[in-house]
Amino acid sequence: MIQTAKRIANVEEYYFSRKLAEVRGLDSPEWRVINLGIGSPDQAPDPSTIDALINSAKNPSNHGYQNYKGIPQLRKGIADLYQRIYNVTLDPESMILPLMGSKEGIMHISMAFVNEGDEVLIPNPGYPTYSSVANLVGATLRPYALREDSNWGIDIEALRKSDLSKVKLMWINFPHMPTGRTATREELKALIGLARENQFLIVNDNPYSMILNDEPLSLLAIEGADEVALELNSLSKSHNMAGWRIGWVAGKKEYIDAVLKVKSNMDSGMFLGLQHAAVEALKSGNEWFVALNKVYGARKKIACELLTRLGCSFSSKQSGLFVWAKAPEHIVDVEKWIDEILYGTKVFITPGFIFGDAGKRYIRVSLCCTEQMLREALIRIDKFLKSTSDKAEKNQR
Repeated sequence: MIQTAKRIANVEEYYFSRKLAEVRGLDSPEWRVINLGIGSPDQAPDPSTIDALINSAKNPSNHGYQNYKGIPQLRKGIADLYQRIYNVTLDPESMILPLMGSKEGIMHISMAFVNEGDEVLIPNPGYPTYSSVANLVGATLRPYALREDSNWGIDIEALRKSDLSKVKLMWINFPHMPTGRTATREELKALIGLARENQFLIVNDNPYSMILNDEPLSLLAIEGADEVALELNSLSKSHNMAGWRIGWVAGKKEYIDAVLKVKSNMDSGMFLGLQHAAVEALKSGNEWFVALNKVYGARKKIACELLTRLGCSFSSKQSGLFVWAKAPEHIVDVEKWIDEILYGTKVFITPGFIFGDAGKRYIRVSLCCTEQMLREALIRIDKFLKSTSDKAEKNQR
């Protein structure tokens, strides 16, 4: 057996890669699994976006290798979006790099800036890929805790008082996944100040800002951000294009050029048809987001009702595609409880431990499921709770 590289020793297979295979194994035509676990939008992109892809794909000359930086129209479309939504001015030629989904940007940025032994600040709870990639590049992980009793905010003063001399990179994610918390302009300004004081790069992973959020905010809108910041974004959530893998990183030219050095050695450019479709999607106006958020708002009400039935506590003021909730106090093992629900109801809910040890008492429900399916999940869980209660009462006798 050939030994694997040391760099993967501390990296586990992505939770959903394993768990969704188990969930699919429970599916049957008679009793379908309802997946409330993953944030994969179930609606389609705008019809004009699909038409743009089809029309471009029909052109025989559009199937060759493409420029690593993407076509100018795509970069301009992203710049226009940033101006319109965030009031941020970006130079399309030098400050935007299209990516095949923003997830690859986490790896590219880490490879471009982090040396072995450098420290990386990672939110806990937070997106697991931040930790996985830090391990892959040989960094030292520095989790920073987000706590419910401080409204899931970052304790910036605690970070300022700590030794940050070895920190090279800090990941933030607002609106935050999994907690749904948004950041204020003042908080982001303080974070930029911290990064400038200690000369590390701060990266905001920002795919949820247009979902159930009245005030979309970009880290790049903060004074001084151009010196120390990058931002990742994508069309996955905001335009129902998760499987299309279209994202970007934005920021200072010199930082973008560094990321491009890595990216240009990893792929051969994005399919031109996808770029043409993305250009069309980026033209979507306010009416698109109003309609999208109306759907998610209706779903969120049912998701909150489901969590209430389970005895969970949560804040209704959450942005993004999920509802984050604390499990009832009497539940000792949340992961085991989630599996009991899965096998008893065929409803899959994400346990919070996968986002870090600060999430072990929590669960997350996705809004990427129709109202009808959410109501069916509610009915199943009601039956499950009654059955569990009846069994407990019988055992007491």
